[in-house]
Formats: sequence, C-alpha cells, structure tokens
Amino acid sequence: MAGEDETGHVQVLAGREVPLGGQRALTVRRTLPHRDRSFVGAWCFVDHYGPVPVGPGERVMDVPPHPHTGLQTVSWLFEGVVQHDDSAGVSARVLPGEVNLMTAGSGIAHSEVSTDESQRLHGVQLWVALPDADRHGGRGFEHHAPEAVPLPEGAGTALVFLGTLPGVDVSPVRTSTPLLGAQLDLAPGAALDLAVDPAFEHGVLLDEGEVGVDGVALSPADLACLDPGPRSVRLVAGDSGARLVLIGGTPFEEEVVMWWNFVGRTHDEVVAYREAYEAGSEQFGTVPGYDGERSRIPAPPLPPVRLRARNRRGRLPA
Repeated sequence: MAGEDETGHVQVLAGREVPLGGQRALTVRRTLPHRDRSFVGAWCFVDHYGPVPVGPGERVMDVPPHPHTGLQTVSWLFEGVVQHDDSAGVSARVLPGEVNLMTAGSGIAHSEVSTDESQRLHGVQLWVALPDADRHGGRGFEHHAPEAVPLPEGAGTALVFLGTLPGVDVSPVRTSTPLLGAQLDLAPGAALDLAVDPAFEHGVLLDEGEVGVDGVALSPADLACLDPGPRSVRLVAGDSGARLVLIGGTPFEEEVVMWWNFVGRTHDEVVAYREAYEAGSEQFGTVPGYDGERSRIPAPPLPPVRLRARNRRGRLPA
C-alpha cells in the first residue's frame, strides 16, 4: 500500500513480500518498483531482507547466475557475508558497511550466495537505472568501505556509500547520474533537520527502530519518498534509536521498460535480451565459481501482452 501525510509531501510505500532466488527462496520486502512510484532519482529497485539466522553450512541466500542489462546493482549489508561472482571475472565478498556496485552495461550475469561466517543475514539490495548514454557500455565493479562520520547535533553517525550528503561526507564511487546512498544510525530520541540537496528526490527506508520523517511515522521496511524542493528533512528517532537507508538523486526523466532482471527502453528490446540470455549469448557471458544445485536461473516466460514503458510518474498507456 502507499499513502501520504496530511500535507501531501511524504509518500510512504510499504514493502510487499517477494521470494528471491526460486527454490528455497529468501523472502524480501520490496518497495520499488511500486505501482504508485517508479523511481527515487535513478533508484529503481529496493529490496530489504532479514535479519535471517544463518546455521552452520547453511545458504539462506542462494541466487544462481542470472542476467542484468541497463542498470547498476548496489549491495549493502548490515549483518552477514555474501559471495559475489560475475561474468566480468569479479569474485568479491559483500561485507557489512562496505558497498559493492556492479555495472551491467549492455549485459552481465552474476550469482549471490550467503556464507556462514556470521550468525545472521540482513541488508538491502538496490538497483540504479543507467541513462541511455551509458547503458550500452561495458561491465564494471567498484567497492568502497566508508568511514562512519558524525551527523550534526550529535544525532548519530552516517556511512555515505554513494554521492554526497551535504555537510557530512562524500563517496568516491562513480555514478552516471547524481545520486545519494547512505546508512544513518540515529541515537535514541535524536531530532535532526538533515540538510539535503533540493534538486534531489529522496527516499528514507527504515531498517529497525522507530523514526518520523517530516512528522510521518514509518514502520520497518517502509520507504518514505519526498519530491525535490526541500533543503532539509526532519528525522526524529524513537527511544531505541533507528537505522535508516537514505537514497536520493535528480529526477530520472527517461522512459524505461523493466521486466524481470532487465532494464530496457522498449518491449522488443527486452524480448531480444531474453532470447540472447536463453541462447547462452556472450552478451551475458558465464559466471565461474558458482557451485549450487542449478547452473543458472532460466528466464521466465514473457507475458502475453506488450510490456509498457514507465517513467517517474508511473506506467504509460499501452
């Protein structure tokens, strides 16, 4: 469900439960894409999962090789360890408080498998839509481990993993459009008028604790969305504090077709992506190192209708 506060400037999207990875899937709470909103800046996909206990030798996340086009994946963990392998030859671990950004360009495949190095798995998986000028480029991968920096007024700390949080910190990770991604850990009872870029749309995802966003209370896994204009957002934490993920960016004005793991521009383009992946095309390559029960995730059948484009205001007429 989605709702707004009485002043109409905070849109709250509640997460819907979705299985990730097929058989023995991990359940995630997905807020973007949503029928009432397609993007926050160029952020087009927000999954929140855990905390999930991890037993000895257990894979609570086991996502076999699968494809992507036209996007970047942003992996961010609060707890646990995930092994990432992709068709660009990158083998890396996703660790708490360290961002891994994978660029699909015109095509990539990767796998994601949790390890039992810690007792719980807990994090977010985010996607960024690439603009048309960059979406046909090559595969890429960046890693950054930001340092925790204090928020103003003793309100807590921030880990800025993408972009700039005004007056707080700057990430060196390169992005194709202006973006912001940060973890905010608010102290118990903290009240903060956080400076933000007025040209950005923003989203506040509540991971744990209690928080009000410009006077609107969130439940865990809710995403509060704000349009451009304000120069600050008021955050008020509950008695136990709060952990948030703050995302933002300039409005993404391009029309896209999102289906399964592909971001394209037309129905026919997505059909071609699916056919190439199912044919084993080098457009997506192969993923070394994955040792699960299935060698890959097959593409699901296309719906019996033409896929419709969407922009930041929602789906467009057929």
